[in-house]
Order: sequence, then structure tokens, then C-alpha cells
Amino acid sequence: MHDIRLIRDDPHAFDAALARRGIEPRSAELLALDEKRRAVTTEAQVAQARRNEASKAIGAAKAQKKDDEAAALMAEVAVLKERLPALEAEERTLGEQLDGLLAAIPNLPAADVPEGEDEAQNVEIARWGEPRVFDFTPQEHADFAPALGLDFESAAKISGARFAVLRSGIARLNRALGQFMLDHQGREGYAETAPPLLVRDEAMFGTGQLPKFRDDQFGTLDGRWLIPTAEVSLTNLVRESILDEATLPIRVTALTPCFRLEAGAAGRDTRGMIRQHQFEKVELVTIATPEQSDAEHEKMCAAAEGVLRALGLPYRKMLLCSGDMGFSARKTFDLEVWLPGQNTYREISSISNCGDFQARRMAARYRPAGESKGTRFVHTLNGSGLAVGRTLVAVLENYQQADGSVRIPEILIPYMGGRTELRPA
Repeated sequence: MHDIRLIRDDPHAFDAALARRGIEPRSAELLALDEKRRAVTTEAQVAQARRNEASKAIGAAKAQKKDDEAAALMAEVAVLKERLPALEAEERTLGEQLDGLLAAIPNLPAADVPEGEDEAQNVEIARWGEPRVFDFTPQEHADFAPALGLDFESAAKISGARFAVLRSGIARLNRALGQFMLDHQGREGYAETAPPLLVRDEAMFGTGQLPKFRDDQFGTLDGRWLIPTAEVSLTNLVRESILDEATLPIRVTALTPCFRLEAGAAGRDTRGMIRQHQFEKVELVTIATPEQSDAEHEKMCAAAEGVLRALGLPYRKMLLCSGDMGFSARKTFDLEVWLPGQNTYREISSISNCGDFQARRMAARYRPAGESKGTRFVHTLNGSGLAVGRTLVAVLENYQQADGSVRIPEILIPYMGGRTELRPA
């Protein structure tokens, strides 16, 4: 959430930052509405002060037998009494309008984020691992994994498109991946957490899903929301809090189901498990001071990369351009894993530094060491460590064999009860 006071201080800088996001200038509109709101606020304050003053003067006028003066004052108070509720209502309406406009504006990109409109302008930072050279033509997981227990037809009968049933060995492999990721991130210093999967409007607003992305979410009949990512629950653990600086950074992780309607994504990745309405993900969240956040961003990215390296999955690290970042992010790294069936790299983790953008929406602050009164907004960071379903796809495709079997990565064999391969039924 943006602070109108900061926009007021430097409207040209605000508009320039919006332009990097591909958004037209908004400062003039916002400042005009703010000026109108502040004028109404001032008028209401003046009216209230005059009402109080006149009310006191009535008694004095009556005591001095100044009946005409008292009557005039009473008439003035009556007018002010009638006018004040209208001013307060107008002030409230203007404030809501301003907050609504500010809430719909995405975070502003960090200075070192490259310029660009879409993913074509993202910058490759690093690459790890060499894609495997196959002695047969590798297939996409949707073509060979059904023989291993990946069942889209049964899921479609139960729930419709973009759901999957995992059976037998492939279900065990999916579970093994999630457990391994949790263990790995625990060793990286992220405390395992089991958060709620249902959240209120305020939580979704805090991390930026509402109001802009309402149509991409699954809501419940009682007004709650199924989480699209554990980022929502984990980040909101510090909402409406004042933390001690000594407790920061706070690092947490969770393995949860995630639910995304993605109404605007129709037609994309409709085959296979790349884009599902329900999926599992190990999420990483860090709450930090502004001075810590850049280093924590790199740490979080390294923690996610460690999973890919342990699994022997080739990947590349991308720095997203200004036009391709998520709504709440000020800087984002994407990790893209190699999928031989598609002969390309595909996103498997997005790791973002949100600065104080979410903290302002959540009223999450900390008190600097040695200060008794002053507070500052925390910085929040989040990332996938990793998306379990997409990692399952990557393992299936990278470790597939000519006979339709799949080798189990060595690091996962203990999680598979010693099983070393999946074979077609």
C-alpha cells in the first residue's frame, strides 16, 4: 500500500516509477482527491471547534440575559450540528475512494530492476547443471506419467479440469518431494509452520491478493478464502504487530495445499500438471528490517536453488523486468527448471522482496533497538521452496527412461522407503 504523504513529497518520482510498471501517471488524480479530502477534514474540524465554542457561549449569554445573542448562537449550533455528519460522511467517502485507488496500485520496482514490458525482457543471472542428453526422444509427463499413476480422467469426473489424482508410486514420490523440501528448508533456517488454509479478507488484502485479484481466488460461503499460497497465512502472522528488532529476521516455511482459480489464465498449460487449480507448495517467508532484506532475498533464493541442486535438476536464475513482476514485489528472482519434454525452461519458483509494501497493508512494524517510541515498517519476502507439483513434473521428465520407467533421484530414495524407480503398471 502506498503512502499518499510520500507521493505528495515527490509526485514526479512516483509517476516515473509507475511508468516502469507500464502504468500511466496517477499522482495528479491521487493528490487532487487527497487535497479534497484534507479540505473537508479541515472544514469539519473548524466546524466542530466552532460548535464547541458556540455551545459554551450560549450559557454565558443566557447568564447575562442576552437572549438575542443566545438565540443566534443556538441557531448557529443547530446548523453546525446538522452540517457535521454530512462533512464526516464526505470525509469518510473520500478517504475510502483514495484508499481504494492506492490499494490497486502495484509496488514500485527497485532501482536495480531491469526495464521491460514482459518476460522477454527478463535477464538471466546464472545457470546451473547441464540438460541431460537422451538416447531417445523424451516425452512430456502428461504422455507417459499416466502409466505410472497420474490420473487426470478420474479427477475430471470428480472436480473438472485442472485437477489430478496421484496413485501408488507417483503419489509416494509427490509426498517424498514435499517432505524433502521441508527438511531442506529447515536446515536452511526456516522454521516449519502449519498455518490455516482459510483466511479472511484482511489477510488477503495484506499480501495483495485483494482487491485486485479477487476473480483469481476461491471463496467460501462464509466469506473466507482458500489460500492461493501459504505466503498469505505466513506473512500475516505479523499483521498489526510491533516487533522487537532483536527478533528479526523471522524465517518460516510451510507445506500446504494451494488453490487458484486463475480466471485470467484460460488456455495456458491446460495439459498436465503445470497449472492446476489445486497444488502443493513449500513456501518460504521472511520478515526483516530494511537493512536485512536484500541479503535475505539472496538467502531465500539460494535456499530454493539448493532443492534443485540436490535433486540434480538443471535450472536458470532470472531477474524479472519491471513489467513482469507480481503485484506486491519490488524485486523478483525466478528459478526456471529444465523440462526436456518441452525442451525449455519453465518457472518453478518465484522469490520476491516486497519491501514495506505488504507491511503497510498489514500494519506490521518493528521498534529499532534502543528506541522506546519510534517504529518502522518491516520488510517482507516470500518465495517457493519449491512448488511440489512442478518439481514432480521436472523429476518425471528429467529422470524418465526409454521403457517408460522413472529413476528416483538419489536424495529421495530414503523418502521413498528405499525404492529406486517407478515402473509402468
